[in-house]
Amino acid sequence: MALDEQRPTWDEYFLMLAKLAATRSTCLAFPVGAVIVKNKQVVATGYNGSPSGSAHCTTQGYCYPGLSSCDASKTLPSRAVHAEANAIAQAAKYGISTEGASIYVTLEPCLSCLKLIISAGIKEVFYETSFNSGEKALVRDSFVNEGLVILKPVQLSEATAKRAASFILLSTSVASYDIVNNS
Repeated sequence: MALDEQRPTWDEYFLMLAKLAATRSTCLAFPVGAVIVKNKQVVATGYNGSPSGSAHCTTQGYCYPGLSSCDASKTLPSRAVHAEANAIAQAAKYGISTEGASIYVTLEPCLSCLKLIISAGIKEVFYETSFNSGEKALVRDSFVNEGLVILKPVQLSEATAKRAASFILLSTSVASYDIVNNS
């Protein structure tokens, strides 16, 4: 297999970056990562967790006293700022336009985040895992049908995932002679 054939697609590459961002999540229920991309360049990243300056759920070991995670309650709202909102906030904080950008997320955006994404001018959403169903899916689909946003599921190929894992586990800043000749 030629080395060029081993390279991840752009969608796989940006999804992997979103998955790495998710490793920073401080949410006990859903570790989610997001990457905003414009012209094949990362402009902002985000992950879900408690608001900046607030105690992390992972540090406390709970979201609310007596609740192991926010999704354990039917009435209390999540303490987490969602990954998509954090990525958009990071872009805004540093004066980076998201108009015409794409966002890669590990979990399909909830309706609140999808509305925020649309309002931020982000045109495409690439996601790994579906989230919305029932009436929420109807609302999501209405935004898609109105042409406000494009939603695309994306998955990593097994070969790409295995190759990425080897890059994470092994040193990559060494001569690549063995990698080139053993492929």
